[in-house]
Amino acid sequence: MPESVHTLSPEPVPSDSEVSFASKLISWQKRYGRHDLPWQQTRDPYAVWVSEIMLQQTQVAAVIGYYQRFMQSFPTIASLAMATQDDVMQHWSGLGYYSRARNLHKAAQQVMEVHGGVFPQTLEAIQALPGIGRSTASAIASFAFEAPHPILDGNVKRVFARHFAIEGWPGLPRVEQQMWALAERLQPAQEHGPYAQALMDMGATLCTRSRPRCDACPLQTTCLAYREGRTRELPASKPRKAIPEKSTTMLILLHDNQVMLEKRPGSGIWGGLWSLPEVDSTLDAQQAAVERYGFQTQKLPPFGTLTHVFSHFKLHILPQPLAVEAALTANQTPDIQWLTLEAAVQAGIPAPVRVLLEQLRWQQTALL
Repeated sequence: MPESVHTLSPEPVPSDSEVSFASKLISWQKRYGRHDLPWQQTRDPYAVWVSEIMLQQTQVAAVIGYYQRFMQSFPTIASLAMATQDDVMQHWSGLGYYSRARNLHKAAQQVMEVHGGVFPQTLEAIQALPGIGRSTASAIASFAFEAPHPILDGNVKRVFARHFAIEGWPGLPRVEQQMWALAERLQPAQEHGPYAQALMDMGATLCTRSRPRCDACPLQTTCLAYREGRTRELPASKPRKAIPEKSTTMLILLHDNQVMLEKRPGSGIWGGLWSLPEVDSTLDAQQAAVERYGFQTQKLPPFGTLTHVFSHFKLHILPQPLAVEAALTANQTPDIQWLTLEAAVQAGIPAPVRVLLEQLRWQQTALL
């Protein structure tokens, strides 16, 4: 009986477009890429880490000011770890996706406790920190330590999908797995930081979601989407679902030229931020104020409904101003604070709450 023969599956042979992919991108980035962003002027892993967390699902233009203020207030890992969560959240207020700030704060404390205040260098240790996934860990390692780890954020997925004509929505596990395998094959032997930056710059400035600038792209001759006229259809869109809609009433409790803010739970929407108290939209606002806080109130003219769109649902907010007539001394707890409107709009509050308070300030000014 003949002896069976076992063979290993050969490694995929890189295509011509894969062979030249990294070198073309790196050359383009050195000449045309972004080089003056504030976090590009350092190899400090802490500064790189903060910028990468802020840039998750947020455009560069929106991040720059927040990054500069954040780094001025918390210049080191130790200073961030020692800060209060309220202070951290205040610096993040308006940037959105607030779990990023909470995880950044927790991770700084973990670095102090587990790593002696020194940001870890291995991919596994970086990824073990709260709020850091594989791609973010790889980006930090590439920029701070010139480590050879592939990245795969939203911009990179779009570049890959178009250049290599990858079918399917990139958020699907099978498509993402295919892209990770491609990212590993494409990783150059050197210049890992410039290559990672080139991928990000390509997706952010040329290979954009709409109206990609194919005429300026260094990969135009090897891009399958361009060759086949498919830049509009690739990458495939996320399967559409009807966006759920929710309604809530926010109580604007006013007394002695101050407004009451209530701290939200540490997790969930706007976790850890100060906000206007919310009650079910089916409840009577005055009755809710009595039952929850013991306040006797007088209704003031309501504002119009404010609609705030999250990534996964739409929230309709009905703000109800109430003049508090009872004494407040019995209602002072760590989760409640009374602030002037000027101080309240500067607190760590969600963006729609700031809109409502600014509208209230404008109304009061108009009455003077």
